Amino acid sequence: MSHLHVPDGVLPWWLVIAGWLVTAAIVGVCIRVVSADDMRRRIPLIGAVAALMLVGMSSEIVPIAYHINLTVVGGILIGPVLAWPAALVVVTILALLGHGGVTVIGLNTLVIGAEMALGAWLFRALRRALGPRRSGWSAALATVATLALTTSMLVGIVALGGAPAASRESGAFDPATLRFENPFGKWVLGSETLNAGEPTPPAEDPAMSLTRFALMVYTLGSIGWVIEAAVTGGIISFIAGVRPSLVEAGGLAEDGHRSVGDEGSHV
Repeated sequence: MSHLHVPDGVLPWWLVIAGWLVTAAIVGVCIRVVSADDMRRRIPLIGAVAALMLVGMSSEIVPIAYHINLTVVGGILIGPVLAWPAALVVVTILALLGHGGVTVIGLNTLVIGAEMALGAWLFRALRRALGPRRSGWSAALATVATLALTTSMLVGIVALGGAPAASRESGAFDPATLRFENPFGKWVLGSETLNAGEPTPPAEDPAMSLTRFALMVYTLGSIGWVIEAAVTGGIISFIAGVRPSLVEAGGLAEDGHRSVGDEGSHV
């Protein structure tokens, strides 16, 4: 839900260029602070996490048109530093697959990278407060808080664009009435509906006001956050049981400082 599905030419060029410049600066700094040896050893982990996120973002929960991001899982596993290069890779591939324009790769990297980094930081803070045995709950709570903040970041970017928000797939949710409809009640074949035998109504204006866009995003998003929190909590709870170092320090964990039960593993 926090990914910008905006085609090229919709957002103003100053905002697009600013997104690219900030992204380049952050990714450049992250690459510089990681030693060449560390980066070489962590590339397989980064690739695996990026692939996991791509699978999640390509899978839609149809009734609410929500894509499971798995960004907080990725941030926890590789850490907030490596999260930014991974986010750039994921967003670039998604753009090539038609999930948003190529020109908004910079802005999308800012949103997804922030989601991964913030999720990792919040998880570790909550894990220290709640204890290692509640890693799943820490991940779930971090996911809800992170997605709420990055969704607000998404709405802010659309607002900065200075134009009505482009419409997006909303599943069974009707943005015009802000109500949920039966997702299986309007199957269309050709120009006629199967259940009513009436002509398909003309398409509505693809633009909507920023307020209505925000209401739609927060309504659908809040449902998706809970679902993603449950998925993230389950994944992290399992990993914490079999590979504690990954959830304690992420991808930059020192090989010589593993937790009990993690001695035989290698990143």
